[in-house]
Amino acid sequence: MLIVDTTLCIGCGVCEANCAFGAIILKDGVAVVGDGCKLCGSCVDNCEPGALRIETAAKAAPNDLSAWSGIWVFAEARHGAVAPVAFELLGIGRKLADQRGTALTAVLLGANVESKAAELIAAGADKVLLADDPALAQYREDVYGKVLEHLIVQHKPEVVLAGATAIGRSVIPQVANVLGAGLTADCTALAIRAEDGVLLQTRPAFGGNIMATIECPQSRPQMATVRPNVMAQAQPDAARVGEVIKVALAPELLASNIEVLETVLSQEQQANIQEKEVLVSGGRGLGNEKGFALLHELAIELNGAVSASRAAVDAGWIGYPCQVGQTGKTVSPKLYIACGISGAVQHTVGMQSAETIVAINRDEKAPIFDLATYGLVGDLFEILPLLTEKIREQRRL
Repeated sequence: MLIVDTTLCIGCGVCEANCAFGAIILKDGVAVVGDGCKLCGSCVDNCEPGALRIETAAKAAPNDLSAWSGIWVFAEARHGAVAPVAFELLGIGRKLADQRGTALTAVLLGANVESKAAELIAAGADKVLLADDPALAQYREDVYGKVLEHLIVQHKPEVVLAGATAIGRSVIPQVANVLGAGLTADCTALAIRAEDGVLLQTRPAFGGNIMATIECPQSRPQMATVRPNVMAQAQPDAARVGEVIKVALAPELLASNIEVLETVLSQEQQANIQEKEVLVSGGRGLGNEKGFALLHELAIELNGAVSASRAAVDAGWIGYPCQVGQTGKTVSPKLYIACGISGAVQHTVGMQSAETIVAINRDEKAPIFDLATYGLVGDLFEILPLLTEKIREQRRL
């Protein structure tokens, strides 16, 4: 905050005259700071008597960075299966660990999940920290948070990675806050700076218009969540050998203020768009929710699923679990058909890694065509029925 030393202020008015935000006024011959102050420091630089200063919170003493070692991946498990993003994180985690010359550890929490440890080792983990307990069967933020905090404090990893899923976005910020660690959310690229081991965390900023690289040089662990379908999975190697370390948890770590009454898997979750190889996606150009009927017909013929841009979701034409983009899900299908989607960067950041992109739009200057592998300029209500029928004919042959 901006502090005025009234014993030094001479009421010259220079600060008032130079404040671009009009946040300083003279009252009874003394500078008074208002709520509009942006802490830009211009007034401090121009105050000859030195009556103005900016006070900031004292920084905590940096950790002994040499005490922290190893790359960790939080291997999220739900409904008896490890989330696909965990294997993607093991792929990039393996590269980071090799570069640092350290071990890659997967942290697996749940009930009856011991059999999944072998999958994590095959995907690149050197070790699996396994907390297998009936109390972990249902995800409860307070319990998962306490367990992760306990393990991190005990083992001191230098990097902790997690998926930017509903669970990852819920529990990882809590853990980072308790530990006083730096955290970067929704990363799309990760790298290690060789000279000092700092994790370089890249993510979209300012509406996806730029990519920002963030580092946390003074705190450990360095924590990041990564959007699903951004990193490539490593080819699993069933011959890999690793160590499974079973973790015994004290009762107080498993105590919770949350009671989960029931977990219901919705139809939308069963058709997870992040796991589909073919997506037929609709945007504002569909005009209304009835337009999605054409998309469903085409998706059925292609054994795919229907997704959408934010504009279609905001209009109420389809549910949020189907949204692709910066504020939705990141997908990487083999085929992405964009129907009536203009191609704003907020959408393309979530689907640009698709192998093949087909764009259908009546506006030949739509940005989506700059990204598309194939483009069809025309009325989607004429093109989609013809395309669907043609695929049906081919399948009958």
